[in-house]
Amino acid sequence: MLDKIFSITNENDFNTVCIEIFHFQYQQNPIYRNYVDLLGKRTDSITHYTEIPFLPIEFFKTQRITSTESIPAITFSSSGTTGMSTSKHHVADLDYYERSFRQCFEMFYGSAADTVFLALLPNYLERTGSSLIYMVDDLIKQSKQPESGYFLYNHGDLFTTLEQLKQQGKKTILIGVTYALLDFCEAYTTDFPELIVMETGGMKGQRKEMIREELHHILCSGFGVPKIHSEYGMTELLSQGYSKGDGLFDTPPWMRILIRDTNDPLTLIDQQKTGAINVIDLANYYSCAFIATQDLGKHHPGGLFEILGRFDNSDIRGCNLLVQ
Repeated sequence: MLDKIFSITNENDFNTVCIEIFHFQYQQNPIYRNYVDLLGKRTDSITHYTEIPFLPIEFFKTQRITSTESIPAITFSSSGTTGMSTSKHHVADLDYYERSFRQCFEMFYGSAADTVFLALLPNYLERTGSSLIYMVDDLIKQSKQPESGYFLYNHGDLFTTLEQLKQQGKKTILIGVTYALLDFCEAYTTDFPELIVMETGGMKGQRKEMIREELHHILCSGFGVPKIHSEYGMTELLSQGYSKGDGLFDTPPWMRILIRDTNDPLTLIDQQKTGAINVIDLANYYSCAFIATQDLGKHHPGGLFEILGRFDNSDIRGCNLLVQ
C-alpha cells in the first residue's frame, strides 16, 4: 500500500485508494467502525471519498486510534498546557511518515540536501513526542549542510548565522514557531530576501493571537523577505500542507481538505464558503485517514485552502491559530 499511496497522480487514483483504505480501516479500526455504525452508514454504498465518514479529532485524546494490533514504532503527542488532555497518535510504521514528509517537502521545496535548515522551535524541543521535531531532525540530517541545526533562545547566534548564509548565498529555510519568530524580530532585523521563513503553529499561549496580515507584515519587515511561508500539520496527521505566501495552502496528492457545514457536520459545503475542515491523509494508513478537525477554513481556486481559525473553546495546538 505504501507505493500505491505515494504514487497517486490524479483524482481517480485518489478516490480508488481512499475507498480501499476506508474499507480496511472500517474492518481493522474498532473505534472508527463503531463510529461509522452509529452514524447508520452503509459501507457498501460508499463509492466516492466525499461520502466517507470523518472521525472527530477529539477521539485521539480519549481512545487508541489504530488499525493494527502491532506495537507502535513511536507515539506522537500534541502540546498542551498543564491539566489539558493531549492527543496521541500511535504510529505503527514510520515508513509512512518518513516517506510522506520527505516526498512532500521535495515536491514543494526541492532537495533537502541542498538546503540549510535553521529551526527556531523552543517549545517543541522542550517536550517529548513532537512529530514536527521528528520531521525537522530528519530534514537536518538530509541537508548535509554544517550550518543546519536548532536554536532555542540564542537569537544572537541565529542572527550571525543568517548573516553568514546571506553572504554565502546558500539556500536557507528558517522554520519557527510563530511567537519565537516574533521574539527574534523584536531583537534583530536582517535583510535576507532569498530566505524562506516558515512559521508553524500559533502563539502557544506566549502572546496574544494576531491576524495573519499583521503577523506576516511584522515578519516580512524583520527578515527582509517578500512572503512568509507556513506549514499546516498536526499530531494526528502524517502529512503536511504548505503555504508559500498569503496564507493559501496546498497539499500533496495523497492528502485532501474538505469543508463541512459547522451546523450540520455530516454535510460538505461549496467552494469558497467558510466551514470546518475535514482532512483526508492517506499516510494515516494504520490509524485513521479521515479526520474531522476543529479548524475553520475555506477553499480557494486551484485546489488551495485557507485556515481561518478554530472553533471557540478548542485547544491551543500545534497548527495555525490565526483568526481573520
